[in-house]
Amino acid sequence: MSEEATDFIRQRIRQDLDQGAVEGGVVTRFPPEPNGYLHIGHAKSICLNFGVAREFGGYTYLRFDDTNPAKESDEYVESIKRDVAWLGYDWGSHLTHASDYFDQLYNFAVELIERGKAFVCSLSGEEIRASRGTLTEPGTDSPYRSRSIEENLDLFARMKAGEFADGEHVLRAKIDMASANVNLRDPVIYRIRHVEHQRTGDRWVVYPMYDFTHCICDALEGITHSLCTLEFQDHRPLYDWVLDNININFHPPQIEFSRLALEHTVMSKRLLNQMVDDAVVSGWDDPRMPTIAGLRRRGVPAAAIRDFCKRIGITKQDGLVEMALLDFCIRQVLEKSAPRGMSVLDPLPVTLTNYPDDGETLEAAWHPQNAELGNRALSFSRQLYIEREDFSEEPPKGFKRLSPGGLVRLRYGFIIQCDEVIKDADGAIVELRCRYFPESKSGSDTSGLKPKGVIHWVDAASAQPVTLRLYQQLFTDPVPDLDDLASALNPDSVVEFSGFVEAAVASSEMQHFQFERLGYYARDSELADTFNRTVTLRDSYKPG
Repeated sequence: MSEEATDFIRQRIRQDLDQGAVEGGVVTRFPPEPNGYLHIGHAKSICLNFGVAREFGGYTYLRFDDTNPAKESDEYVESIKRDVAWLGYDWGSHLTHASDYFDQLYNFAVELIERGKAFVCSLSGEEIRASRGTLTEPGTDSPYRSRSIEENLDLFARMKAGEFADGEHVLRAKIDMASANVNLRDPVIYRIRHVEHQRTGDRWVVYPMYDFTHCICDALEGITHSLCTLEFQDHRPLYDWVLDNININFHPPQIEFSRLALEHTVMSKRLLNQMVDDAVVSGWDDPRMPTIAGLRRRGVPAAAIRDFCKRIGITKQDGLVEMALLDFCIRQVLEKSAPRGMSVLDPLPVTLTNYPDDGETLEAAWHPQNAELGNRALSFSRQLYIEREDFSEEPPKGFKRLSPGGLVRLRYGFIIQCDEVIKDADGAIVELRCRYFPESKSGSDTSGLKPKGVIHWVDAASAQPVTLRLYQQLFTDPVPDLDDLASALNPDSVVEFSGFVEAAVASSEMQHFQFERLGYYARDSELADTFNRTVTLRDSYKPG
């Protein structure tokens, strides 16, 4: 049973169900091309297609549009399957490939030829583009448009047999070169590619185009609602034309919705691939990338992406979404689930001159509102590290951290006072010497002292050295110049620190943490002793 219909697609599905137009149940599909990794824009489509099928008691096909072997690979297939499953969706037994239907697709193309609805064209790609006309001028007929059915059948069979070179011939639908819709001006539906296919090997050298393949696969699989982004709206007449001109007994409706555009990033797989190839990023799963793999490696929870996709909604109008909304969704999930811990990015040594040599163990909750996570042990000794920015020799007005002669509380620990600042020959601060107040222990303070603030720390003897990576937006501009991406790159998109985490964090098997006062971090899946900042603590997004 569905949730209350809140967008036009769900309203359409509910209407179709109420009118009995969908007798076998709701069936959707997610049809990615295995020529790159999925990004957050694909996540919107995944959540929609799998989500509405789940809501209305149906199912979803995960169908790989593997019609261009020159750009596809099993690596991409496996990455897509991994991403869809990680987002929380299950295709069950409904995993298919366009290549599963190559024989049927070929036969449907032959049928179009036999009906006089398709012809083999021998113009070059450049000549075909030039003959298509413009938005204001009609195209011109190919000189090969009048070939006989027999000649077209013969040439197409020889194309399939591998007799011709790439680009020597193509098969085009015969529709209308004067159509106001350029997509109907005798589009190419088959081309020659002498490239081994990752699934079918060298069996085929002719491959169908997406616009021809997609609608037929939808029909063969009984897709009840073919949901596409708005750039396919002008392709819908071709989708309908193909199904109307072949002998097939099912005709799904194509329904378009707005694609996702997110600030400070790009959603073109071509451009993302270019950044990977040019080593602008370390790979498809670089935590700065908008890919699902990159977001996962950065520590973004799947639940946050699903919530983000729900919040942006389904509309018919493209728009630019603030990055702050995604960050808000991430914080909403991690605030409730991420255990707390302490880490120091830029360590400044502190010696507690009056503290005993043997040290002690303090206790702190992993999460203030989630008792199920339990408590953790904090080692405490005379040698500590604090954040360098938490000390100022000449504190500005309102400074609530440590300064010469000033008092501050160590989180979960004691109140300390800075007595001496040690510097090296260049005048750089290398150590603080402080005293602690034994009666000021957190939770049982009887000192009566009034510290200005609370700072985090780690025990120098037990803390684990780690690399902490602080990720920012990949592009400085909210809408990067696609023709000059290099100039739009953020030079500070990643900053590394050699810091420390408390021993309990280092030995824990948990993956996500809120490092107090620093942000939310996650263990890097590829690099040992490395934590990636998932999102900052500060939230600038205000939900409406």
